[in-house]
Formats: sequence, structure tokens, C-alpha cells
Amino acid sequence: MDSNGDEPSKKTQHYVSAVEVAKKAGVSRSAVSRAFTPGASVSAKKREKIMAAAEELGYQVNDLARGLLARTSRLVGLVVTNPELGYRSHLVAALTKALIHRGSVPIVINTGRTEEELVAAQKTLFGYRAEATIILSGSPPSSFVELARRNGQPLIVLGRSETGADDVNIDNEGAGREAARVFLANGFRTLGFAGTVSRTPTTVERENGFCREATAHGAKVIMGHGGNSDYAGGQEAARQLFAGNEHPQAVFCVNDLVAFGLIDHVRRHTNLNIPDDLSVIGFDDIPEAAWDTYNLTTFRQDPALMAEHAVALLDQRQSEPDRPPVHDRLSTHIVLRGSARISASTKP
Repeated sequence: MDSNGDEPSKKTQHYVSAVEVAKKAGVSRSAVSRAFTPGASVSAKKREKIMAAAEELGYQVNDLARGLLARTSRLVGLVVTNPELGYRSHLVAALTKALIHRGSVPIVINTGRTEEELVAAQKTLFGYRAEATIILSGSPPSSFVELARRNGQPLIVLGRSETGADDVNIDNEGAGREAARVFLANGFRTLGFAGTVSRTPTTVERENGFCREATAHGAKVIMGHGGNSDYAGGQEAARQLFAGNEHPQAVFCVNDLVAFGLIDHVRRHTNLNIPDDLSVIGFDDIPEAAWDTYNLTTFRQDPALMAEHAVALLDQRQSEPDRPPVHDRLSTHIVLRGSARISASTKP
């Protein structure tokens, strides 16, 4: 009730229309449309009047409506599970920044890994005529790829390969091999791997590269697998690795979050000192890896570079829609810090 005892009226949000701009500028509605359409014919004097009226009224073009009428849009869907975690959060940030710079409108869809959840996300994106989908997590089912193909929508997959889709990936197996070589060159013969039971393509590649290189040179590898590739998963992997009488001298962790969990477990529940008694290498080089509390030696995965390559693939796919799928592989390098005991003569 207001001071007069009347019910307050509900205010509806009002967007300035092209008709209002046309009325203020003294031109037709179609002239306003042409003024905001690149390449359309409208005189310089009329355009100047229209832009002045639009500026005064606060008019903005309804790009969503325009895209729906044209059966296309500038929307790009980012399908991701747990976008707030670890490296993924930095990749989402880099992708949204790169897409906005491109002139696209990114939409983040936080979904699961099941086929039903992914298909539901895809149908939502098609409903809004998204021009492309970028998948950051979850292995897309064949129906997802096929539906994108039938609708002519580019599909970019990050961190894995998928038949029929463009992808950007890191040389995960090569990094795993390098981690093993670094440990072996420093005299470690009993090694550990801290991974996850979820066994995503990226974690499997890192594990395979590490274990194959280590065992090929006669080293022993003790395995620890947490429930997820996060901090809690790292603690669970550490409990497995250090439960018996024999423990590893050096551990390669599937990512930095797992490494953080493992390091904290070792500090709280063992007498081992890092790096004097135990060397640890992670993967991703998220900002927290450089914090004094972890000072983690890790492999650098640059989110800005991956976003740049993803956007480049999107541009190439739109200009050449019928070309074969592209599998873009990025290299990585180790960032040396204090969590691993590595002599200067063996640094890569």
C-alpha cells in the first residue's frame, strides 16, 4: 500500500524500440533498421540523425531477435561440468573473453556428464540458434555430434578427441613421459601416480605416458586413485600411496588440485618432508600452484592459448564447413618450483 492506501502498480521493464527512435529522428522504421545493419543503404545525414536519436533514448539493437529471424545468432554455448573447479574455471574465463572479443555472446551451460544432460544442453542451444557449441567436459555421445552435423552447427571439443568434431588438446601423454624422465634422471626408482577413478581421456593419457616411460626403464610405479580429480581426490590417492610400508620417492599427480590434496595429506599424516623425502609434480599450473604453501613444480597448460586455438577452429569451420575434422595438439612445458628435488644438470 502507498500513502494513499492504493496498491502500488507493477512496473514492467521498458526497452526503447526502433519505432521510438524513428519517431524522434523523423524517419521511417525501415531507415532505423538499415542504419544499424552493416552495409545497408542509408544516407550519411539520415544515419547521423538516427544515431543521435538512438544515443539520446538509450536504444540498443535486439541482437537475439535479429538472430532468430535470420535463423542464426552470435551465441556460442560452452557446455561444462563444474566450471568453478581448478583449471576449468580459468579456461571458461579465457574462452568467454576470447569469444566476446570475437563479437560472440558466450552462454555457459553447467551440466553433467550423462548423455541425457548433454543432449538437453544441446537442444537448449539449438532452440536459441547458437552458432556453435564448445564442450569443455563430458564425452559427447554420438547423437550429440550427429545432431550438430545435421544442423550445420560447429562443434569444438576441448581436452579430448571425438569422431566427427574439431578438437583442441594438450600432449598429455608426452607430459606424462617427461615427468617420468625427470624423476628417473634424478635417481628415483620407486614412483607414484596420483589419479582418479573417473579416468577421463586426459587423465588416462597422462597416466599411460608416465607409467609406460617409468616401467620401460625398470622403475616401479605405485598407483593411487581418488574418486575425482580434485582436492579430496588427491587426499584419497595419497592415503592409498602411503598406506603400506613401501611408499614412492616421487609422485606425478594428474592435476594441480590432486597435487594440493596429496601434499597436505603427506604433511599432516606422515613424517616425510617435501621435497627432501618426496618430490611432487602436478599438471595445469593454475595460479595457486605458485603459492608459497605449495610451490608446486607442474606442467603449464595455458588457458588463453587453448581459447585462442578454439576460436580459430570455430572461424575455420565456419569458413570451410565441409572440411575434415581438425585435431589441434598443443605442447606443454614443465614449470620448476620447490616441490620436486631436481638437479640443475637434469632440468629439461
